[in-house]
Amino acid sequence: MKVLGACPLDCPDGCSWVVDVQDGKAVGLRGNKDHPVTRGALCVKVNRYLEQVHSPERITHPLRRVGRKGEGRFERISWDEALDEIATRLTGVLDEHGGDAIWPFHGTGSLGYLQGLEGFSGRRFFNALGASLHDPTICSIAGSTGLNYTLGTAGGMDPEDLAQSKLILLWGTNPLSSGHHVWKFIQDSGAYTVAIDPVRTRTAERCDEHLAPLPGTDAALALGLMHVIVSLGAHDGAYLAAHTEGWDEFRSRIEEYTPERTAAITGLPVADIVALGERIAHTRPTAVRVSQGIQRHAGGGMALRTLACLPGVTGDWAIPGGGLHYSTSGHFQLDVPALVRFDLLPNPVRTLSMTRMGEALLDTDGPPVKALFVIAANPVGSNPDQRKVIEGLSREDLFTVVLEHFPTDTADYADIVLPATMQPEHLDVIAAYGNLYLVWNEPAVAAPGECLPTTETFRRLAHRMGLTEPALFDSDEELANQLLKQYDIDRLRTEGFLKVEPGPVPKDKLRFVSPRAAAAGHDPLAGYTPPADPGDGLVLISAASHFFLNTTFGANPELRRRAGEPRVTLHPDDAAARGIADGDAVTVGNARGSFEAIAEVSDAVRPGVAATPKGRWAKHTGGATVNATVAERDSDFGGGAVFHDNRVEITRRVLD
Repeated sequence: MKVLGACPLDCPDGCSWVVDVQDGKAVGLRGNKDHPVTRGALCVKVNRYLEQVHSPERITHPLRRVGRKGEGRFERISWDEALDEIATRLTGVLDEHGGDAIWPFHGTGSLGYLQGLEGFSGRRFFNALGASLHDPTICSIAGSTGLNYTLGTAGGMDPEDLAQSKLILLWGTNPLSSGHHVWKFIQDSGAYTVAIDPVRTRTAERCDEHLAPLPGTDAALALGLMHVIVSLGAHDGAYLAAHTEGWDEFRSRIEEYTPERTAAITGLPVADIVALGERIAHTRPTAVRVSQGIQRHAGGGMALRTLACLPGVTGDWAIPGGGLHYSTSGHFQLDVPALVRFDLLPNPVRTLSMTRMGEALLDTDGPPVKALFVIAANPVGSNPDQRKVIEGLSREDLFTVVLEHFPTDTADYADIVLPATMQPEHLDVIAAYGNLYLVWNEPAVAAPGECLPTTETFRRLAHRMGLTEPALFDSDEELANQLLKQYDIDRLRTEGFLKVEPGPVPKDKLRFVSPRAAAAGHDPLAGYTPPADPGDGLVLISAASHFFLNTTFGANPELRRRAGEPRVTLHPDDAAARGIADGDAVTVGNARGSFEAIAEVSDAVRPGVAATPKGRWAKHTGGATVNATVAERDSDFGGGAVFHDNRVEITRRVLD
């Protein structure tokens, strides 16, 4: 039997896959060859997904902590015991502190609308309790907010249109390691490709040209390129007059960013800035492909806001194959309010920021967080300021429930661990954020042991707590129907996927001057906001690994073997200044914390920059990972994270 499904992981591609089932067991997994983006291929990580499903390390029964928090010592209990204990503890929290003391912490381990983050799985239950809201600020919020200020939508161009582009700027993105399916459309185009990235990634090595600006200076580079374009008279006056607002003010700002000033900010040669500006000026259509990395710094939202102006200056937004692609999420017409049901809240509640977890657990009062549910998340491995997060999770007065597949770093701090189903074992709906396809996930096999879908876990918990609101007990099929009112759900379920129609980009006018930005207290004019880490040393980039996806595959034995030991890459000049040789054991750290790695000395990074992949588990790497060095500090828009606005020092370790 072959069952159509969908990859739920935090990747733009949202792949359609086929599960081969024999005698009730999933024995094969492959990409759906009929899906126009997946085209039959999965990635190096998801090709091993069934190893995760069948892993002997998988949690398949409820567990109760018997050791100290962080030790990871548990005993098996029944579902009845687990539900009784959770219901009793939650009732006590509600009686003493109110619903605001409960925090449902959703992560990006699943982007499912029924079982994962996109639909805030279990949120109806938490609404009925009056629990705090969860703001998922860790991924893309700064860039999405910036794009909305400029374009009126975070939805960009259809990436399939890249096949029509003549020039493609791959700006702060490494799709060959994190979302490789877009590369097929880039190859189909035959376009001249330019990688703009402080690191010479796998993708940069395959491009026609690579520019390596200093991290966090992308908006300044965009302004400098527009300066060259306007100086040549290559801006599209007709498009600017008909489809934009604030051009005169923005043109004045562009004039400030001469190639010389831009070079001083970005660390790039003047000649390279001028040459690329001239190439953009004379090439239509030009497309910009950008992903989440460049908006993870103090000026991240402004960076995306300003990058979106570039296709406006050239008129590329009006040309097939031109424009900017960051996310397609804004194009899906999904009825999330009907799914989430915020109307069930008995009163207004506070919102807690995902990227400020340590602060929320240690410093928040009125009331303090007393009960934490961690759903499809591993914040010890993924959140900023790892040491502070661990300190917060170690509170003995904090009741923590973790819904999980594996004994992660975070699960070790739980009071109760509940076994969750994996994607071949439950119903779900996925909307890609890197293309325009909705994908249906049909359950293919029964779950092992006592694993339950997240939806079913909260149905049972609602019953155990005596809640009577009928919406808390809707089936997964009913939830899917409520979400998909605008689409043909029967066709979606039969064919496995369908393409949605994109909305216009810009939504009405492209706004170089944004009243919405001004109302939020920001510069109304698109521009450049520099990085803000006050520390010294090297800027540390912790981008996606080729072998891990966030921390989802951090315990997979084969992928860990292929990834090798934790490594940090630094330029030969920076290594020589620190007395570090290739292969040396080093400590990477700052005032917030440190982690251990092996030095890789290479010109793959520019001077002043160090790079290390994310995705490790702390328990496998000496108790700390790269996020021990990252600050709990907000980006400019939306409270986004600042993973790449992070300065560290690297010192050689003397081994015993």
